[in-house]
Amino acid sequence: MALTETTKVDLIQLVENNSIQVRTATIIERNGTEISRTFHRHVVAPGDNVTNEDPKVQAIANAIWTDEVIAAYRASLSTPTI
Repeated sequence: MALTETTKVDLIQLVENNSIQVRTATIIERNGTEISRTFHRHVVAPGDNVTNEDPKVQAIANAIWTDEVIAAYRASLSTPTI
């Protein structure tokens, strides 16, 4: 009975404020048959360091996070909501 655990980024979404939501799946298999799958999500905001992110996430961030996008995101953090 061989158990294996695989982790992979299985969903990448761009959300309204140009943040990138990343879902990582952890898959447990017994003899090649999946017996469990769990998910973890995290968000990468414009201007965050993406060095340790999946290469696909890095490519998306590099393509969309212009200086203007990063500045607009940071400005939105200091804007009070009512």
